[in-house]
Amino acid sequence: MTADDWVPAGTDTSRPSAARVYDYFLGGSHHLDVDRELAGRVEAMTPDIGATMRANREFLRRAVRFLAAQGIRQFLDIGSGIPTSGNVHEIAHAEAPGAAVVYVDVDPVAVEHSRSILAGAERTGVILADVRDTDLVLLGAERTGLIDFRQPVAVLFAGVLHFVADEDDPAGIVGDFRGITAPGSYLLISHATADGQPPEVVEAQKLSSRTGTGIVLRPHAEIASWFEGFPLVEPGLVHIPLWRPSGPVEHPERFGAYAGVGRS
Repeated sequence: MTADDWVPAGTDTSRPSAARVYDYFLGGSHHLDVDRELAGRVEAMTPDIGATMRANREFLRRAVRFLAAQGIRQFLDIGSGIPTSGNVHEIAHAEAPGAAVVYVDVDPVAVEHSRSILAGAERTGVILADVRDTDLVLLGAERTGLIDFRQPVAVLFAGVLHFVADEDDPAGIVGDFRGITAPGSYLLISHATADGQPPEVVEAQKLSSRTGTGIVLRPHAEIASWFEGFPLVEPGLVHIPLWRPSGPVEHPERFGAYAGVGRS
């Protein structure tokens, strides 16, 4: 497969993309040599990185099933990335066929592939927007005709807020979404951390700056504070594989990320 087969015109293919590196670790097919080279360097320093990213995707699937079972019929997936099997709309529709799902991403490759995959899929939409531009995300979501913020909605920040620098105020971003949602809405967050991780994790994190969207590792207390007004459902904010696992989990501390779901 060549870049011209699937990469939108105008994309800088000389620089790795966070979305394409993530796709590589998930076993997808939409990544380039430059992405694989960076992924290899990160993985050499932190062998658990691939397992953590796959655990994040599995957490998202478990959480969407849970949310659908709680009666949620609107899902806003921010920072959705390049589609892989078991996308949010597939999980949601399996549990609740009438559910509406809107994907949001800033990466044009992720958005174009989402549009291709969603062609013909009912009650789904995709918009190109930056998580830091909350007004654009909210307006775009409403314009799809699929999201009504007067009704309960699940806002999903799965593995995206650690790409938001401190100066861009991730707490304020989450607060904007908390403030617009109706009672009974849910907030989902998974986020990378250095808590309990060896020094090489921090060194590997520095490599993420090569994608243009460097990762910021944050502590448990800071991430937990973003759920203000949305009490965490059991088991709280925990290492990713410990959030309502389907089976036993060995050495959860090796997964350098937390995950949690809160309800207003």
